[in-house]
Amino acid sequence: MDFEKRARELVGQMTLEEKASQLRFDAPAVKRLGIPRYHWWNESLHGVARAGTATMFPQAIGMAAMFDEEMMKEIGTAAGMEARAKYNAYSALEDRDIYKGLTLWSPNVNIFRDPRWGRGHETYGEDPYLSGRLGVGFIQGIQGEGEYLLAAACAKHFAVHSGPEEQRHTFDARVSRKDLWETYLPAFEACVTEGRVEGVMGAYNRTNGEPCCGSKTLIQDILKEKWKFDGYFVSDCWAIKDFHENHHVTDTAAQSAAMALRNGCDINCGNTYLHILSSYEQGLVTEEEITEAAVHAMRTRMRLGLFDEDCPYNQIPYEMVGCKKHRELAIHAAEKSMVLLKNDGFLPLDRKLKKVAVIGPNADSRWPLIANYHGTAPRYVTVLDGIENLLDEDARIFYSEGCHTMKDRVERLALPGDRISEAVTAALKAGLAIVCVGLDERYEGEQQDLGNRFDEAVSMADKPSLALPESQRRLLTALIETGIPLVVINMSGSAMDLAWLDQAESIKAILQAWYPGAEGGTAVARVLFGETSPSGRLPVTFYRSEEEIPPYEDYSMKNRTYRYMKEEALYPFGFGLSYTSFRYRDLECVPAGDGSVSVSVKVRNEGPADGEEVVQVYVKNLDSSLAVRNHSLCAFARVSLAKGQEREVSFCLSGLAFCVVDQDGERRLDGHRYDIYAGGSQPDGRSCLLMGSEPLRARVEL
Repeated sequence: MDFEKRARELVGQMTLEEKASQLRFDAPAVKRLGIPRYHWWNESLHGVARAGTATMFPQAIGMAAMFDEEMMKEIGTAAGMEARAKYNAYSALEDRDIYKGLTLWSPNVNIFRDPRWGRGHETYGEDPYLSGRLGVGFIQGIQGEGEYLLAAACAKHFAVHSGPEEQRHTFDARVSRKDLWETYLPAFEACVTEGRVEGVMGAYNRTNGEPCCGSKTLIQDILKEKWKFDGYFVSDCWAIKDFHENHHVTDTAAQSAAMALRNGCDINCGNTYLHILSSYEQGLVTEEEITEAAVHAMRTRMRLGLFDEDCPYNQIPYEMVGCKKHRELAIHAAEKSMVLLKNDGFLPLDRKLKKVAVIGPNADSRWPLIANYHGTAPRYVTVLDGIENLLDEDARIFYSEGCHTMKDRVERLALPGDRISEAVTAALKAGLAIVCVGLDERYEGEQQDLGNRFDEAVSMADKPSLALPESQRRLLTALIETGIPLVVINMSGSAMDLAWLDQAESIKAILQAWYPGAEGGTAVARVLFGETSPSGRLPVTFYRSEEEIPPYEDYSMKNRTYRYMKEEALYPFGFGLSYTSFRYRDLECVPAGDGSVSVSVKVRNEGPADGEEVVQVYVKNLDSSLAVRNHSLCAFARVSLAKGQEREVSFCLSGLAFCVVDQDGERRLDGHRYDIYAGGSQPDGRSCLLMGSEPLRARVEL
């Protein structure tokens, strides 16, 4: 269908005032033209959010740890189906409120460049290639493959946005053209050019002096002209008023509205576009510019089939919401997301255990399950619940909260550390303790604003440090001193300082569980007790010390992330242990005439258990001074192998995998010799030591 033509015909019947009204995020009805009210703001970061019941998947950073583009597509499809089912039900009752539309403002493909960033857990990690591939899969699932869009995804926050949260309304992210095109833009480019994402949201900050929601460079030159984006562009919420109130690039609201509109921002999340008509009267914008934005808005609504009774998605029933199939998919995703960081041969635990202590502020709490931008799940399963459900009825579980997540005591009138003696007693009685520590959305997340629900004095956005809160460090120290074997479950959305736990002899295993979704406790228990082998891989670097990390406000990539860092990581990007072992052989790399290289490698499960392996391919340029300091991920695949089974895995590396980015931001070939690595980790020394094996290497000349 020619949605563009239909949109132009419809907008052509509107008055100037009606056109301007459709650029609001809460667009009013135009009854004389049969246009119902529509609210653009909806969220689906890891399942449909903020509008009641929905399946709650692991937080985005946990989904990234799956390294699985196909499963991202499945999850996106489930979220799109539930969004459509909810829309069909609500709109039939004329409920067109916020969070009930079909324009889903996800995924967040900003680069998680610094582990202190509070919103990093909304992203797919630190690597632009991984972020792009997972973003494309998620978008394709949400949007579907039919003539109409199932729902409309939105890549955000464009661009060069990753904190500091408390300065986001005033901050200018200064970045070189090399870093811009080498790190900050590739995931967005993949989402637009491959994923055909319907929406793009601008960031709050400025980039190199231009406010992102009114940036000619970002929106006009790159997004629309270079990448040929033909969807709608939306501001972050109340970002346009920052132009005059905080960035001081304009003087009035009318000027800010004009700057955003002229540079291609179609929809204003906020109220500054209430001044569009004033902008027009002052000669700051033309009617043609208002018309063009209204066409883009109506085109998206038409692509969604919102004006067509015969759109097949209109028949999706409400029964899809929170259905058993989607909930099972969420649990399966959580299992795949778990990253085993340390294991002294202690895991998996025996299901016939008769006594175990389950301790910690995250052991029986919903908070670390849900993460931010969440819906309401049909059911919640905490880690304690999951363990109780899995063990025999006669097993004795000693539970203790141990401490508050952040405060120095649980009971207000008690002395500091009021739950530690109980935790120590539980550990001593059981002889084995599972300790659940970490954070939740109250302690790492978005700057506190009208869109968030927390105003507690203890809540924060960016992390002040990578250390676990003092309350939890005190608990862990007391438990370590008992000498009882401990298994630590860290539930956080970012890298934490775990070096001291890695070195503690009594800590036998560390599992990074992220924020695993509403029934994530089931997944944690299944991994702990060997019902499934852990197979997640880190989408971020766990540093040995935060002292190694450059200043937070510095957007240069020097010494940031695995591609540029100089020091040895504690747990490297791409790392994760298993209950089985995999052997690689017969790596073959065959250059083709078009600049691409065909790669194949055989992988065999030589261990005692069935399992899934994440095959990772990295490229290192041996000649160019323009290449990244270390090496870059350029392909990955998740492979399921029964014990004793072998499979050949093949990839085609495009010419882009061998390009460098020069100081002008141009991609080009520079040099002829490349090392290609294929294995279960990066080829760095720390990964090889932790894995007990090295990736295979082949040298090619192009």
